[in-house]
Amino acid sequence: MLTDKTGQTVPQVTFRTRQGEQWVDVTTDELFKGKTVVVFSLPGAFTPTCSSTHLPRYNELAPVLFENGVDYIICLSVNDTFVMNAWLKDQEAEHIRVIPDGNGEFTDGMGMLVDKQELGFGKRSWRYSMLVKDGIIEKMFIEPNKPGDPFEVSDADTMLAHINPQAAKPSSITVFSKPGCPFCARAKQMLLDRNLRYEEVILGQDATSITLKAVSGRATVPQVFIDGRHIGGSDELAEYLA
Repeated sequence: MLTDKTGQTVPQVTFRTRQGEQWVDVTTDELFKGKTVVVFSLPGAFTPTCSSTHLPRYNELAPVLFENGVDYIICLSVNDTFVMNAWLKDQEAEHIRVIPDGNGEFTDGMGMLVDKQELGFGKRSWRYSMLVKDGIIEKMFIEPNKPGDPFEVSDADTMLAHINPQAAKPSSITVFSKPGCPFCARAKQMLLDRNLRYEEVILGQDATSITLKAVSGRATVPQVFIDGRHIGGSDELAEYLA
């Protein structure tokens, strides 16, 4: 039975984490006492939805969540610390703190431990998110109890809308570039100067010139896209930002 624990205290658990070459025990109080924390819990590291959408979007919206009073963001899963650390490194999610609930104690205390035996996963966490203030759960977003792995309400956008519906979200920016291109360097620096995060697609590594021409109609770099709109090269980006 999935249980909404809004208004209750988070479970008292000690997490076994690995920091560098050392084992470090982290308690619930250390994570939550006197802090405003966003938690999102998911079935497993390296799994499709978790890796493609759930964690990346929280990392993307983290600066906005921090601006709106969140001290930090925790990703929790019933995995061991080595798996969680490797996944965090793979995801390059610098704004997220991963917590391994290897024994499922915290997840069980939250009423979110489910049996994924049919997938060979054993006991795992149901997908949910919550806003915790000083150890008290202010709000929970629990995915609907239906077959599969629903992902409808525990996302970062829903959490941000709860905290501040008027918060401005960062633009989605992609820069097509190639190594050694001075115009690409100029375009990227203009974005950095305005604290605008971007995804870089490098020709010859992440894509080909055929791909670039197919999506932009041009064969030169850089080519910049913002929120699905083709801006163009570095001069056009300068005009757009002005």
